Amino acid sequence: MLRPLIGITTHRHISEETGWEYDMNYAQNARAIEAAGGLPVLIPAALSQDTLRALYERLDGLMLPGGGDVDPVHYQQEAHPTVNRIDEDRDRTEMTLTRWAVADDLPLFGICRGVQVMNVALGGTLVQDIPSQVQTDLKHDIPNDQPRSTRLHEVVINEGSRLARILGTTRTEVNSLHHQAVGAIAPSAQATAHAPDGVIEALELPDKYFVLAVQWHPEDMIDDNEAMRRIFVEFVEAARRRMVTKLA
Repeated sequence: MLRPLIGITTHRHISEETGWEYDMNYAQNARAIEAAGGLPVLIPAALSQDTLRALYERLDGLMLPGGGDVDPVHYQQEAHPTVNRIDEDRDRTEMTLTRWAVADDLPLFGICRGVQVMNVALGGTLVQDIPSQVQTDLKHDIPNDQPRSTRLHEVVINEGSRLARILGTTRTEVNSLHHQAVGAIAPSAQATAHAPDGVIEALELPDKYFVLAVQWHPEDMIDDNEAMRRIFVEFVEAARRRMVTKLA
């Protein structure tokens, strides 16, 4: 069976010891794409526009993974004191790729930071710090001494949404590793899942072939949750169908 090429964006890392620069990605992202039948390829964060476009045109799908905060300059706000791990190259690359993918109807899937990038790239804003800006008793960030797969809270999913159809339910328990969240929703997007405290947990573009992003980390739950595996399978299958159409 033909396997679609799925681009996964990376973040920049500079070694404090040597000053050497690296493009990095959480390994479980590529493993989840491979397990779903895709061919994962990592996209460096600081490519020239021409090279980025040439690479993008080879892709059958695009995945935006988790990571540090989006620079608030992209949604015309001053930075909250808790904003951290700003990566200008990554912001530029992911915003550009997101806009290209949406314009071309390329299958797009975002995780955690990915849902935030997608919202900002399309004209939305972010809640810069949930603990200080949202009235809630829920924890949205797993402590470092607990597994990333730890379920922290329930998510309620809109009936009839793409996400509900994929998961086969309108309620599920999720893990959580974030201090920021979607704020004002981009005009073309639709919020299709919420935490009990109102924090947005998923965005979709219902008029597109496959554009979905979630705030939790399904890549860390695929070993014990068939529904989370199906998110990756449905994304890869959408990319496969696009690949077949392109080759026809």
